[in-house]
Amino acid sequence: MTSRNTAEHTTGGGRSRWSDLDRPPLNAAALRRALVREGGLWTELDVVQRTGSTNADLVARAEAGTAAEGAVVVAEEQTAGRGRLDRSWTAPARSGLIFSVLLRPQEVPVARWGWLPLLTGVAVATALSRAAGVDTALKWPNDLLVTVGGEERKAGGILAERAGDGVVVGVGINVTLRADELPVPQAGSLVLADAVNTDRDPLLRAVLRALEDWYGRWRAAGGDPAACGLQETYAAGCATLGRRVRAELPGDRSLVGEAVAVDGDGRLVLATDTGEREPVGAGDIVHLRPA
Repeated sequence: MTSRNTAEHTTGGGRSRWSDLDRPPLNAAALRRALVREGGLWTELDVVQRTGSTNADLVARAEAGTAAEGAVVVAEEQTAGRGRLDRSWTAPARSGLIFSVLLRPQEVPVARWGWLPLLTGVAVATALSRAAGVDTALKWPNDLLVTVGGEERKAGGILAERAGDGVVVGVGINVTLRADELPVPQAGSLVLADAVNTDRDPLLRAVLRALEDWYGRWRAAGGDPAACGLQETYAAGCATLGRRVRAELPGDRSLVGEAVAVDGDGRLVLATDTGEREPVGAGDIVHLRPA
């Protein structure tokens, strides 16, 4: 790196952004060589040093018609990332994997597109189990949970947004976040969950390959989650099922019951204390501790 670039990337106190050797930058050229290929899903891959939101960037490109299906945008640092319900998502530079992908499943009925964040969760959990050696569970609808010191902690999340005739799916995963860097005490990271590998390059390759595989299966089945095995696989890895939960619903309503299933539309089905089964399609789910 030239001295000019080093100067540009120096933070307060004369410390270079690249001096944290535990957090090397991603190798964009190597990632493109590994992932962008003829006949594959991923058509382009860009790594940006800093942006407000990879989802917002890719949604804007999709709506302007300047991004093809399979476009991937990865950020080393995100300053205005959003989770569900417009919650903020920030982390130190190069401490996580932050990326968005553009999908256009035209052969799948729009009514089944709600499975895309759940499908992405299955792909991420599968990849992290293999590549990082971390057992990653899924909290419906889109949180990634790891175990730190015997406790469930949120280590990542997924956000899907409509973008013209497609969907942009954003993923954020805390990789090397240390305990003193956690945004809230309930958060976690792969390193705190004793990951055997925290090198972000192979982790990103593993996640995107798993996502390509599951997306291909789902699309080939016309989006039928049962036919492609997605519904069963999601249920097997979902930490919400079998738990007593509180669903905080739109309109300041809430519903308490046992989470008993994820239905064919991707909704969480609660068995309430009155014996009814209520499907929840949107809302915030709180895992309640046993009495």
